[in-house]
Amino acid sequence: MTPETNTITEWLANILGPDFPKNRLTEGYDGEVYVRITDKEFERSIPLLAAYQFSLIGLFGVEEFGVSPGTSLLYVFEKTEHLLILVPGFTSPAPSIARLFSSAAWFERECRDGFGAQFTDAFDTRRLLLHETYPDGFYPLLKSCPNEPIETKLAIEPEEEYPFRTLAGDGVYQVPVGPVHAGVIESGHFRFSVIGERIFNLEVRMFFKHRGIEKLAEGMEAQSGVKIAEAVSGDESMANATAFCIAAERISGIVVPDRAWYLRTILLEMERIISHLGDQAGMLTDIAFPFGASRFAVLREEMMRMNARITGSRFLRGIMKVGGLERDISFEDLNILADFCDLFRGRYRALLRIALTNTSVIDRFTPTGIVSRDLIVPLALSGPTARASGSMNDTRVQHPYGIYDRYIPEVKTLHEGDVLARFTLKAEEIIASLDIIDRLIREMPEGPVSVNAPVADGYSLALVESARGQNMCWLWIRDGKIWRYKVRTASFCNWQAIEHAVQNEILPDFPLINKSFNFSYAGTDL
Repeated sequence: MTPETNTITEWLANILGPDFPKNRLTEGYDGEVYVRITDKEFERSIPLLAAYQFSLIGLFGVEEFGVSPGTSLLYVFEKTEHLLILVPGFTSPAPSIARLFSSAAWFERECRDGFGAQFTDAFDTRRLLLHETYPDGFYPLLKSCPNEPIETKLAIEPEEEYPFRTLAGDGVYQVPVGPVHAGVIESGHFRFSVIGERIFNLEVRMFFKHRGIEKLAEGMEAQSGVKIAEAVSGDESMANATAFCIAAERISGIVVPDRAWYLRTILLEMERIISHLGDQAGMLTDIAFPFGASRFAVLREEMMRMNARITGSRFLRGIMKVGGLERDISFEDLNILADFCDLFRGRYRALLRIALTNTSVIDRFTPTGIVSRDLIVPLALSGPTARASGSMNDTRVQHPYGIYDRYIPEVKTLHEGDVLARFTLKAEEIIASLDIIDRLIREMPEGPVSVNAPVADGYSLALVESARGQNMCWLWIRDGKIWRYKVRTASFCNWQAIEHAVQNEILPDFPLINKSFNFSYAGTDL
């Protein structure tokens, strides 16, 4: 079933009836529509939104957003360029929608841990971000919960241990991997059910390094909040800081100078290149092709040094601010970057030919770790994970920000959904990013790189396309301070794809499949 309408208001008329009061609709700054509805209206709309192929890309709690002082739940639905935010006025526990929207499973568990929200008929009521040692009745995102150290349990009883999904039968073994891994890698636990080497089930458990970032941002001024956004995920500093700044700038009506947006876009594309190069080097490492891996790693290191030269930070930190950039980048440095990218492109293409004409590389990459296209909408998958499986969505195109409406990226898409498709797609995106950088430098305008304007009160949603996919930021400024900062990176949704990608694969291929996604642990463990 698909709708025959083209706008959110027309869909709402189909779902809620033509007499739905228009005063319960509020249009946001980027075309998103907030709709305040009753319990019954919510229950009626959810099956229709699923039938219309909307994807649930966000669900989070906000205190004092509704007519009552309690916690409101905001459901963010997306379909191509359309954004619909439902704000139900629940008079009882919210109904779970995870059976219709698979992405809701983690979202609901997150709301339960953070706010104490309850969901009826939920099939998964386990803790998510608060592990077993956290005290009972502790809901850190409530305003009544102070941001201060807490006493955790020193020991837990056997019945309090996390109940992983298990498969029983002759010859079925459980293989736990992590959360502590060999080498310098973040914490994450992978619980496999195997017969021999064949994987029949995988459950991913994150949040071993939960930092309370959203709580930490409360009460800060917006400019200070940029530093918090940069720390969400180390190699997505620009993407998350940009989303935060866009939200604050939309709320305040701040018009960022063109030169600042040209420079921001260059840095965003450099961050994309560095991330993809790290992924490709890691994939080649995991199939014992050290020559290729080391060459890709060298290119990544050189690009990071270029970051440091033009911004002062290898990870592009400290240059973003609400209103533009903290400092300009000289034309001399931009010309050096242009020359570097020109040489880089030739060296990179040569390395691709070496890697993609090696039979052992192709043999290991295909058809390993397939993500079905049917998973994209239910799990809210995005970025290369989705585009390598047939998705045409790219936030820079569906929800253009900055100057992406003028410099529209060509959306690269493949359909095989395996490791080779993800490797190849990232290669195409690197070349596309180099082309964008080259064009931006050639057409760079002169002028200021920031405006100094006060940040106003209000709330806004901002979406950006990080290297891993769609990152979401919802910001509410109240009395000049951050009242609520909700961030959701692409990794939060995409992690669940790996549980499907490893089905019927062999255990030794898991590191390769995992690296082909290269999701962020920190970007999930906020």
